[in-house]
Amino acid sequence: MKISMVSEHASPLAALGGVDAGGQNVHVAALSSNLARRGHHVTVYTRRDDPDLPARVPVERGLTVVHVDAGPPTHISKDDLLPFMGQLANGICQDWGKNVPDVVHAHFWMSGLAALQAAGRAKGSEPVPVVQTFHALGSVKRRHQGAADTSPAARAWLEPWVGRTADWIVATCPDEVFELKALGIDPAKVSIAPCGVDLELFNGNSDGGAAADLYRDGKARPSAVARTRKYRILSVGRLVPRKGVDLVIQSLPLLADAGFDDVELLIVGGSGDALALEDDPEVQRLRATARDLGVSDQVTMLGQLPRDAMPGIFRSSDVVACTPWYEPFGIVPLEAMACGVPVVAAAVGGLRETVEDHGTGLHVPPRDPEAIAAAIAELLGDPALRVEMGRAGIRRARSRYSWERVAADTEKAYRSVLAATQRAGEGYEPLEGVVL
Repeated sequence: MKISMVSEHASPLAALGGVDAGGQNVHVAALSSNLARRGHHVTVYTRRDDPDLPARVPVERGLTVVHVDAGPPTHISKDDLLPFMGQLANGICQDWGKNVPDVVHAHFWMSGLAALQAAGRAKGSEPVPVVQTFHALGSVKRRHQGAADTSPAARAWLEPWVGRTADWIVATCPDEVFELKALGIDPAKVSIAPCGVDLELFNGNSDGGAAADLYRDGKARPSAVARTRKYRILSVGRLVPRKGVDLVIQSLPLLADAGFDDVELLIVGGSGDALALEDDPEVQRLRATARDLGVSDQVTMLGQLPRDAMPGIFRSSDVVACTPWYEPFGIVPLEAMACGVPVVAAAVGGLRETVEDHGTGLHVPPRDPEAIAAAIAELLGDPALRVEMGRAGIRRARSRYSWERVAADTEKAYRSVLAATQRAGEGYEPLEGVVL
């Protein structure tokens, strides 16, 4: 198959480079790569955010990234990209010419707008079916963030339109299917293919111990950050309030009350490396929280780290804490499980599916530092339980969340939509009330 991926704000090249990668970057990079290895021809279209980027970047056999001019060639917050989706659609169409793809797969709701417009304008003899993966839903974001939600107001009606108009939806977890149904999207055209984990990079021995810290070329990785205390908790992810890192900090005094005062918390994430954290407002808020609670000496912020450095960090930890207010899916728990480390996870969104409660980790209610402390204390106080859950995490990651399996499930969705009756009509009507 000839497959076009559209990922307007999240280039897969960021995931390949390491430091600036978020969940969508990683997802698009890994899915595209594994589809290419299955013999498909994959082109990923993303917005040019640097004038020096080449127009086309061959990544590997069967996989190319195309940078499309859509708005100024500089970094723009994803919440400000909506006015440029029409330009993105035009650039995609121009690159296609008459050689249109068999299927186009959009990632995030704005990519869906561009993909649907491009498909409607395509010059091929047959309509181009559009598959959509949302990664996150505005309705869920508004529910949890309220006035703090910075999404454009038009998302409230454009996102459901994308879902209803696309030929197929690939959701990442069962919880998302219920949310899509609430938006008026027919669940009969929804299948599930979860996020995956790179099992070559993130791995642990079957006995729960750490695998050798080697890069893929066989060279030794730098050793993990040296411990300063008996126990280590790890938090990984973007540093924004909804990720709930402050809740883990708030659990530290409670852990001390429970007899676990020799504990350190490593926090990986932020707006740059450790030196760049001084200008990050969320970092300053978290540091103030730690200072007010008297636990500053237990908290270390490492900033962003390359992905190749992360397996050793995971395996050096006793517990990985993932405590967001909400989470569409969450790749970090998968990476922890694949490395054989138990996860304390907020029972929200995709985390309820990924982390098996009392199997690969422990679920806690959202926004509950007391519950977080109790769950971490249970794990720190029982080394055998940690090993058992670590082994279970490795098995679960390997059996359910390899990118090879995710690519195969996604390919099934493509074949289903291609086999279905093609959409009637010549294309999509332009949307009123928004510039595309």
